[in-house]
Amino acid sequence: MDAAGDGAAGGGGATPLGTKKKPPSAASKAGAAGKGKAGSKASSTAKESSLLKQKSPAEFFAENKNIAGFDNPGKSLYTTMRELVENALDSAESISELPDIEITIEEITRSKFNTMIGLVDRERVDEALYDDFESDKAREKRLAKEARFQEVQAKNAALGKKVKEAPAVRGKGRGEAAFFKVTCKDNGRGMPHDDIPNMLGRVLSGTKYGLRQTRGKFGLGAKMALIWSKMSTGLPIEIKSSMKGQNYISFCRLDIDIHKNVPHVHLHEKTENKSHWHGAEIQVIIEGNWTTHRSKILHYMRQMAVITPYAQFLFKFLSDAADKNLTIRFARRTDVMPPVPLQTKHHPSAVDLLLIKRLIAETTKQNLLQFLQHEFVNISKSHAERLIGEMGPDFSPKMTVKSLTSQQLVRIHQLFRQAKFDDPSGEYNLRLGIIKELHPDMVATHASSPQVFEGHPFIVEAGISIGGKDVKQGLNIFRFANRIPLLFEQGADVITRTALKRINWNSYKINQQQDKIGVFVSIVSTKIPFKGTGKEYIGDDITEISTAVKSALKQCCLQLKSKIVKKLQARERQDRKRNLNRYIPDVARAIMETLVEIADESPPKRPRYDKEDEELLEKVNSQEVTEVTFRDCLAQHVEQVDYEMALDYAMQSGVSEEPREAIYLNSLEGTYKFIDFQSPVFVFRFIP
Repeated sequence: MDAAGDGAAGGGGATPLGTKKKPPSAASKAGAAGKGKAGSKASSTAKESSLLKQKSPAEFFAENKNIAGFDNPGKSLYTTMRELVENALDSAESISELPDIEITIEEITRSKFNTMIGLVDRERVDEALYDDFESDKAREKRLAKEARFQEVQAKNAALGKKVKEAPAVRGKGRGEAAFFKVTCKDNGRGMPHDDIPNMLGRVLSGTKYGLRQTRGKFGLGAKMALIWSKMSTGLPIEIKSSMKGQNYISFCRLDIDIHKNVPHVHLHEKTENKSHWHGAEIQVIIEGNWTTHRSKILHYMRQMAVITPYAQFLFKFLSDAADKNLTIRFARRTDVMPPVPLQTKHHPSAVDLLLIKRLIAETTKQNLLQFLQHEFVNISKSHAERLIGEMGPDFSPKMTVKSLTSQQLVRIHQLFRQAKFDDPSGEYNLRLGIIKELHPDMVATHASSPQVFEGHPFIVEAGISIGGKDVKQGLNIFRFANRIPLLFEQGADVITRTALKRINWNSYKINQQQDKIGVFVSIVSTKIPFKGTGKEYIGDDITEISTAVKSALKQCCLQLKSKIVKKLQARERQDRKRNLNRYIPDVARAIMETLVEIADESPPKRPRYDKEDEELLEKVNSQEVTEVTFRDCLAQHVEQVDYEMALDYAMQSGVSEEPREAIYLNSLEGTYKFIDFQSPVFVFRFIP
């Protein structure tokens, strides 16, 4: 029984006594081995799936670079340039220095790139191995197609028809990669010598965290350029920096250890600062595509000049092909800069439980009353006392803030979400940039009053222009957030949707299809609700922002409507005046002929006339009154009627358009010599 039991347990079954057991066949051995391998593979897979893995922030964004705006080589070139420019602007503005920024994009051919990294170029040996290989059959087919096209165009030319250009030949392959050296130099704050490696070689580290209106927020942009450089070229980034008053320039060459999220410094030294320069110069070599994103890059630079008229930009594109070289200077329009954004406190309606606990742990205030007053914005002493009274009997102004229980913290959080608080304030001007870059026929701007969404203050400034250079017919929408031009994902943006769907342009005398309309909307806030870290667009799901955008655009439309109506009425007056003046010669001639005919009649047939009429007929006979006299009188009458109608309209609209005479008050002592410069609309008196 035991033997039988053991056999059964062994899986071979019971064996009769006196018989020999057959050896296992090769097939059964292979099956057993296969089962063993499958079991070990499954167990190893299970072990791997149960292992806990971690990724550094740099590794995560390297694998998901598209969420930071590095979707492809062309977009990566654009995003790199954009991030460097915005960092440069923030740096200059932080020390109230008028920004002077130089951006250079230099094209590097593959052979030149190989020389830089010490790689020897090799000629192709097996052409069929490459993606852009064209077989003999495909070449014959392409040449035959080109020949047929040339034949058709030759016939069209002989018949006098329009001749089309030959289509560009596109290769089948992905094409040769292009490399670019992107350099951005500014006159900003600069970076401390010892902090440079961590500021540019560690993802999610930066100086812009906190409640402050800045372009950067995530501590990601410039580091992503370094990560893309490491992924596409393997070359390090080079930084020069000097702060105000420093007698040396810091130079650092570094890349990033993606798996550890730490900087890898190749060289870090100091050199003499003979020119007393301050600022930063960053140079990075990346793979990119200038051809596909050239228009986006130039459009970005132009919009940046619109939204920052106090900045000066010098943009250069350098290439071995001379016809591709490009230099554009965007001159400064004004010396007036917006005030430096200050670190603000948290708005009560925007905090959560974790933030309240962190503020309590970090505060230096002892009691609840002081904590509410000094750690939050827009809570005065009286308001804080009212809030504490509303919290319930368990709260008192003098209670120690660090002794609050979890239930009490929840009560404070709930009250913050329900109570009413004052709105913050701020403003920025957009008009100067629009006039500087577009030269429109008409422009109207409006800045909304400060408002709040989720406890974060924001201001919407809108501008609408009619006409101008390089403006297409229809709506041309320019979007800005914290003075950053937004060029991608336009269709989903709250500004685009509001302009296209929520504004009835016809009611404001604006033709949406034929007029050249520029729509400019700038949203400024301590927190811009971007959709994703790429900072491409603002969603249409925040009611407060969409309402403010619509209101600001309507205010601009009302201003333009008033201007357009006045312009139309002035045009109507001019047309009426022109039509009347056109008939003056014929009317004057007819009157003169009639009067001459009456004057030539014999006295018996002439009816009786008044004394004034008799005098007029005598002047006609003596040629004292001629046809020219009537022309002059009629022209003066038309001018008088036109003036009276314009004055009547001005009085009805509440605007006085009466001619004004300048009154000068002379000094009681001394005499002055002056020169008047006169124009149709004003007199400028120069008194030396």
